[in-house]
Amino acid sequence: MRWLLVVSCWIWGLGCWGSPSQDSISVDSIQKPHEISKIRQTIRGFDETEDYWIEPQHYEFQVMGQITRSYESFTLSSGENTITLSPDSKTKVGPYFGWRWLFFGYTFDIKNIGFSKGGLKKEFDLSIYSSQVGVDLYYRRTGSDYKIRDVEIGNDSRAALFEGMPFDGATVGMTGVNAYYIFNHKRFSYPAAFAQSTCQKVSCGSWMAGAGYTKNTIEFDYAKLEDALSSQVGHEVKLDSGMMFESIKYHDIMLSGGYAYNWVFAKNFLFCASFQLGLAYKTSYGDVADNQKRGFNFDFKNVNLDGIGRFGLVYNNTRWFAGMSAIFRTNRYRTSRFKANNIFGSLTAYVGYNFVLKKKYRKQKG
Repeated sequence: MRWLLVVSCWIWGLGCWGSPSQDSISVDSIQKPHEISKIRQTIRGFDETEDYWIEPQHYEFQVMGQITRSYESFTLSSGENTITLSPDSKTKVGPYFGWRWLFFGYTFDIKNIGFSKGGLKKEFDLSIYSSQVGVDLYYRRTGSDYKIRDVEIGNDSRAALFEGMPFDGATVGMTGVNAYYIFNHKRFSYPAAFAQSTCQKVSCGSWMAGAGYTKNTIEFDYAKLEDALSSQVGHEVKLDSGMMFESIKYHDIMLSGGYAYNWVFAKNFLFCASFQLGLAYKTSYGDVADNQKRGFNFDFKNVNLDGIGRFGLVYNNTRWFAGMSAIFRTNRYRTSRFKANNIFGSLTAYVGYNFVLKKKYRKQKG
């Protein structure tokens, strides 16, 4: 059984708590309530919107079912060698339950439902969407089920023979955080497209700016790859020296900017497209096959462009909602020795139901 636990806990929920009573305040405590009020007022600002543009959530609780299809591709190239690896796409299904800004979910890989170690995949994603600020946290460890999707070894005309070969000699890991600020947050709602906690009533867009940190690890058995390729073509295949490493760790600090637009093309319907480009300063170290020295013997520093794309199609009448969303990320590393490019993403379809009206909306209906 493969699991993905998504816990979207909004720290700005504190802003919905009622203000303390002002009927009786002692002289000794007069300063403390004043300070708390200022803090709450600041926190409330994170979800401040204009009613003409955005309809807030009407209900306390939410249940949802979803199905997700994931994709990953990893490419290494050096000299005249290029190898593209990717596992078979995975399909996950599962239920979700939410209370205001707190969401719990559990998804299963439909091909590997069980408790065996081989059926588990190390993957965790957490996304927090408020009107003003968004945060993405992700942890991924993939490998052992890669297949060769494309290969170029010099001018070998039989390179097509390698395509589709299983290869378990590579493991790729990624751990990171990305935070961004939405400038036009009072009129544009990211949660309307990706958290279903508000409804965009009028088409609107916004510029965004953010920062992030990512740590990537690559463990690569180049000798196993050479043996696999050699057995396929019937003679010895040697990789370029730039691909002869055992492990590499990448660290990057990124500054990003982008634009998102919510198109309300019919009542209760929304299409969102969002793009962010990041200027990432990256460093790495690893172990190289032709160097006896271990540790920091493969240093380089460079700057590359990374990208994040989000798309969402939503129907939401505040009681029922359904839709689809897609998120894709790229991480690129380019050095004088080799190049690496990791692309991963997911496509999700969902349907959900909100229930138990909030107090203010019960009064309106009464």
